[in-house]
Amino acid sequence: MPFGSTTTAEEVVAALADEIKGRNVLITGTSLNGLGFETARVIAKYANLVVITGYNTERLKISEDALRKEVASANIRPLVLDLASFVSVRRAAAEVNAYPENIDVLINNAAAALGPFKLTPDGFEQQLVTGHLGPFLFTALILPKILSAHNASYTPRVVYVSSGAHGQWGTGVNLGELEQPNASTYHAITAYAQTKSANILTPSELTRRAGGRIHAYSLSPGAILTNFVESAEVQEALLAAGFITEDGKPNLNSRLTWTTLPRGASTIIVAAFDPSLNDTPGAYLVQCSEANKNVAPHTADPVMAGKLWSLSERLVDVKFL
Repeated sequence: MPFGSTTTAEEVVAALADEIKGRNVLITGTSLNGLGFETARVIAKYANLVVITGYNTERLKISEDALRKEVASANIRPLVLDLASFVSVRRAAAEVNAYPENIDVLINNAAAALGPFKLTPDGFEQQLVTGHLGPFLFTALILPKILSAHNASYTPRVVYVSSGAHGQWGTGVNLGELEQPNASTYHAITAYAQTKSANILTPSELTRRAGGRIHAYSLSPGAILTNFVESAEVQEALLAAGFITEDGKPNLNSRLTWTTLPRGASTIIVAAFDPSLNDTPGAYLVQCSEANKNVAPHTADPVMAGKLWSLSERLVDVKFL
């Protein structure tokens, strides 16, 4: 079936069931009412293993229990992962590397909520760490598990959940601010846009460096009222920008293209499993289809992708591919 703007995650899974069967999938950021949880929920019926992550043990247990209740046959494995802490990332990666299974698909979905300027324990801005540096380090450290899934008939995938906000709200990744955060120039929405630019530049460079051993993709799921916007700080920022109304509902007159959780997750699943994408590794997807033309020029520059990669390696102290 053709996939498009109204396709749901359930429909994509039904069409790609044979591609999902037997696969080991790791999804970051899987709390209830989020894209990661919805993705885990619909693929759990077919995947061999679904690893779900969260920084909070209690919330992670809630997600695990909900998934097991809905899909009794599912093989769900929780992993405590705080992407804002390099210590936590290294601990979680060591746990993954001790798994008996390979990782066929890694979905880097987790992100920090919009909020005031805050430094992580490692001295970097929280949004850029949770959405970029943390996932960069985690992906680098579990790379052996991903590469081990490669064979003559299958190429493992790494998927990054980005956003159209990378172009609407920002001007690309400010490498200086990534390395040396500046509270006086910080703006929550700009930091979010920088993170989402990084989520497009990184898979592009990952695909290039992997030389056919890994296919990486990025995507925009659309604007969705998920658990990401539950906090008062996020709602305040979105209200100030005119993206939601006073009652917390989507502002349909804003420049955002609002969609639903099932429709947003559908694009993640296409990026993770659709074999038709094998010929376009590194692609950016919107509404279940390749949409490289939608990538802003400041985020389509391979030179910038290389610079971001090199700086990220230095900041997390890991050589990656």
